[in-house]
Amino acid sequence: MIIRTLIRNARIALPIQNHTVPLTRPLTVPSFRPSTQTSSLFPRTYATKSPTDSKIEEIQELYATARDEFEIAQEETEKKTVYATDDRAVAHEELEKLKEAYQVAVGEEGGAEIERRVGQRIRELARAVEAMDEMAKED
Repeated sequence: MIIRTLIRNARIALPIQNHTVPLTRPLTVPSFRPSTQTSSLFPRTYATKSPTDSKIEEIQELYATARDEFEIAQEETEKKTVYATDDRAVAHEELEKLKEAYQVAVGEEGGAEIERRVGQRIRELARAVEAMDEMAKED
């Protein structure tokens, strides 16, 4: 009778020194599946580009173009080829496009962030173009 009561009350019995001791609650394995339900208290949010990020991307593309043209012009100037003058002119045009876009962006909302993230690179490129012009004048 005692054994039947123990068996009825226990879902799992563990042997301990040739005796069985009933557990008062069943053993369960926790589920490791992620929940498919979303909580209304904490809705999911996805990252979106801010207008400032979009402007910075545009400026970075212009910077990449200006930098490429500068490198080509620098190489041609060092080699003193017949293309050097035209390449320097193209490098100046691309730098001016970059500076114009940068000045417009800095004047708008988020200008401080834009200046902080890309301003230094633009100033360095402008100085490099000036140095290239000085080198061309010396020759």
